[in-house]
This record gives sequence, C-alpha cells and structure tokens, in this order.
Amino acid sequence: MADIIQLLPDHVANQIAAGEVVQRPASVVKELLENAIDAGSDSIKLIIKDAGKTLVQVIDNGKGMSTTDARLSFERHATSKIRNAEDLFQLHTKGFRGEALASIAAIAHVELKTKQPHDDVGNTIVMEGSKVTNQDVVVTPQGTSVSVKNLFFNIPARRNFLKSDNVELRHIIDEFHRVALAHPGIGFVFYNNGNEAFNLPISNYRQRIVNIFGTKTNEKLVPVEEETEVLKISGFVGKPEFAKKTRGEQYFFVNDRFIKSAYLNHAIASAYDGLLKNGTHASYFLNLTVDPQTIDINIHPTKTEIKFDDEHTLYAILRSAVKHSLGQFNIAPVLDFERDANLDTPYELKKESARASTPTIEVDRSFNPFQDEAPVKQRAVSYKKEPTESWESLYVGLESKGTKTQQDFSEVHFETEEATVSMFDKDIEKTHTTYQLHNKYIVSTIKSGMLVIDQHRAHQRILYEDYLQHLTIKGALSQQLLFPLDLHFSNQEIAVIIQLKEDLEHTGFVFSNVKEESIEIIGVPVGVPESEVSIILEQLISDVENEVPDSNFSATDLLAKSMAKSLAIKTGQSLQKDEQEHLVNKLFACKEPNVSPTNRTTFVTMSVDELDKKFI
Repeated sequence: MADIIQLLPDHVANQIAAGEVVQRPASVVKELLENAIDAGSDSIKLIIKDAGKTLVQVIDNGKGMSTTDARLSFERHATSKIRNAEDLFQLHTKGFRGEALASIAAIAHVELKTKQPHDDVGNTIVMEGSKVTNQDVVVTPQGTSVSVKNLFFNIPARRNFLKSDNVELRHIIDEFHRVALAHPGIGFVFYNNGNEAFNLPISNYRQRIVNIFGTKTNEKLVPVEEETEVLKISGFVGKPEFAKKTRGEQYFFVNDRFIKSAYLNHAIASAYDGLLKNGTHASYFLNLTVDPQTIDINIHPTKTEIKFDDEHTLYAILRSAVKHSLGQFNIAPVLDFERDANLDTPYELKKESARASTPTIEVDRSFNPFQDEAPVKQRAVSYKKEPTESWESLYVGLESKGTKTQQDFSEVHFETEEATVSMFDKDIEKTHTTYQLHNKYIVSTIKSGMLVIDQHRAHQRILYEDYLQHLTIKGALSQQLLFPLDLHFSNQEIAVIIQLKEDLEHTGFVFSNVKEESIEIIGVPVGVPESEVSIILEQLISDVENEVPDSNFSATDLLAKSMAKSLAIKTGQSLQKDEQEHLVNKLFACKEPNVSPTNRTTFVTMSVDELDKKFI
C-alpha cells in the first residue's frame, strides 16, 4: 500500500497557522504593535484604512533589523525573543512564538522597511502570500515600518467572514487601547482613514487613562497600591456610583500584558459587594506584577490567557487590596455603632466663614398702638348709576317663570337604579380576570384554559414594534426637559451616538449640542424618565459594540431592540389590574406576539385537558 502521509508545503502550513494568529485586522494590529514595543520604541504610529482591510501600517523608532534579520523575520518560528524552552518561563517580551510575521505574510501583501541606528541606508522587503517579490536597500528613518495591505487577498472565504467596517474598527480600537494602557511610557498616534483618532503622549498611568477615556474619567478613579512577596498591584478602580452596565472598561495587565481572567474579575466583583446596583459593573485598570516563573503564557496564540501557579492567593490579595482602597478613600460605607450622630458638626459649619452670627432685633419705632386708624377713602367709580326699580318688581312674572322651570324639569328623563345595575353587571361579565404571579408572570384565563405571559418579554415586544413604527414610518413625540441634560462619554462612545443620532431623533430624543466628550439633550421620548436616559444610551452603545451584524444588519432595528430592552417592565415590578389587562391587550395587538425581539417565547398556554391530566 502506498504511503499517504505527506509533509505540507511551507505556504500551506503558514496559512493554517494564520487561521489561529490572524483572525481579523485587529489581530494584525496587536501583533505589529507588540513587535514595535519589543524593539525598544518610544514613539509608535498606527495607520488604518477601511477598518484594516485595505491597510494596516505600524511605524516605530526602535532599534531596527539587519538585512539578514529582516529576511529571517518572515520565517516560521524564527524569533529573537527566546533561545530554548526554559526561556518560556523567563519572558520579558510580548512575542516569543515567531509566528506573527510569517502568518501575516501568508495572507496579505506585506512591505517591510527597517534601518538600524549605525547604518546609512535601510532595507526593504516586499512579500505576497509568503513569496518574496522584492528585496532592496532603501532610504528610511531609524526603526521599522510594516505595511499590511489587502488582508486575506488569497483566501476570499475568510475575507467574506469579516464584519462591517464599524465593527472591525471597534475591535482595532480595543486592541489599541489594551496596548496603549499597558505602556504609558510610550507615545502612540492612531490615524484612521487620514484622520487623527488618538494622540497619546508619554505620560503617567492616570493621565494615559484620562487621555483615552476622556477628562471626566479623572474624578471616577480610586488608586490601588499593594506590594507583597507574591504579587505587586498598582492601578485604579472606578467609584461605585460611576459603574456601567457594560464591561467595556475592565483591564487586567500581568507583567504589562493584557489578559482575560474570569476568576480575577470575580475577585474585583466581590470587593464591590453591596456597593453596586444590580446589572452594573465596576471599571478597573490594574497592573499585576508577578514572577515570570509562576505563570505560563504559552496557552493560546493570542496570549490573552495565563495560567497561574497559585490563583487562590492572587484572588485573596487582589480582593483585599481593592476593598482596602475603597474604604481608605471613603468610598465604602463605614458603620460605627458607638458614635452619636447627634454630636456631629456639619462640615459647612466647621469653616470660619460659616459660623453662626449673633441675631439682631429690629424695632419699628414709628408704631403707635393708641393712634386712631386713618379713615378709608372711597375710590371713585367711573360709571353712571342706573335708577333701580321698586322692590315689588322683583316678584313680577315669578309665577310664569316657575311654571316654565317645572316644565323644563318634567322633560328630563332619569336612569332608574335598576338600569344602572344591569349596565355594570354586563361589564363585569366581559372583564377578563388577570393575576400576577411572583411579580414576573401575568396569568389570564382564555376559553380553552389558561394563559401565562412573561411580563418583561411581552413589554419588550410591545415597545419594540412601537419604536420600529416611529423610526420607519413616523416620528415619535418628544417631551422637552426643563433643564438640559449633560452626559459625558468617551470618544468612541460619542462616535457611536453620532452614528445613530438621526435614528435617535426619530424616537423622540432632541440633541442641542454634541461635543468630543459630552452631549447635551433637551428632549426625550414621551414616557422615558430623565434618570433613565444615561442608562438607555449606555445600553445602546453596548449593544452596538457587541452586536455581530450580518449582511442584513439594520441600525434602526438594533436601536428599537436596545431601547425596548432598556425601558421594558422589569421582572419583580408589581402591576395593577388595569396595567396587567392593558399589557395583555397590547401584546395581542402586536404583529408577532409569540416571541420577544430576541426570539424568546413571550407566553405559554395550558388547556383544560392538560390541567386535567395533572390530576390523574
């Protein structure tokens, strides 16, 4: 029998590896930025066109590469970061696998320009699908410039799997934030389609956070500092009152490398126990420094997962450090049962300028209780007094008037008490009885048996169709606010709101001013409380960022779903009888009453026969 196992060619092996390393343009951004950091750069430029599908370029001022190194960098498992297997547990660099450039070159057009400080000229290499098409000397500044063009040009199926430009750009921005936050000592500039999106100068950690997420972030941060033999923690956590409904501002860095860890995230959540509202998540930007020998980074090519030697100890230290910071800066409430609150002096009265002054007595010395009151002068009236008739004329024609009045009242027909009772009896017969079960379900009777409705999902369906109608057919009514509402968001959140501004105005929102980090609202949809506006917009931004839209993606549909989810009656809310009946009637007036906007069942029916079987 002939041999059937064959060694795959290098270009095929590279494409297989690219499937793990390069999943989307954001993966290319991450790999190139980390290579620039490993090169010792202190200034890095990221240039993006068409959400990375047309161009991803990273320019750094690092140490550059020689001619041989530049050529070898595109070979699989060729790296300058490690020499043997033991080095995997002594890592001080971002990359170490030697797969990134080889994988990128296998599925894109790559142009590399590099120059070392002591060289007069640099080198350039042009590759297309793992093949070198040109290698020559070139005049270029110190450092390295890598341009990745036409990503997935030779794998059309992978290119078709990419999402819309807005979704891919948000993934790129996320990766850029993760790298920029981990290295405040490096200056970053981000250009998107020729426009400067971010310009982050070299700064301290707090200033880097503020530069990325906006100036209002500064007042939300609480510093966390803790150093033990096992772990060193530094960074910031957010105040509980600024907690968000999304997990967008949660960053863990282990030895300056962004990681995802549900276990450590739970430690933060437990430190905030009792301080956060339901459904909200605290923000944190924490740097963890541990011994490289106690962690294993070589779990996945994306290098966002890490194995720790002693997770339980890290959990306990992290939880206590965050809890200590919240208490130290008077964020967490403190109970002192021996303190008498009545003896506390208000803070305002402790100031010298706010001390109470001696009361003064004012006397009206012109007042004389024995003085006669001045006569009241009659005011002149400018009309002519008509002569009045005699008093007997008041009774003239009284008899005829009385007769007419009696005739008028005789023509009025009153409903009898019997008729009134019968009318109400008919209404009672027509009324459907509804009950609320556990403040979650509405139970109603039908001819065939019983109907059980999920009030939250049902109300979502009602609001969804209502908002969809306003967005597509007619504009909704808006209620004007007495005072403008000023809300603060980060730059990328403002970009999402600007993108949906026209659709939001169709639902009833009225914007008076949209700035770089804040928006001013002077009108909201009818029935939307002012306190819910920020929650609605946060939920909407989260849905847009986390949505995985297909070719039929509609911003209008997403907006209607998001607003319906935010404003729908929540589970646990008690409803009056008329509210229950109104909800039932509105649900069955919908076009699709069977499912919620997210295709989940809104009600179930149980016939009398099914109930009878329960008692067999």
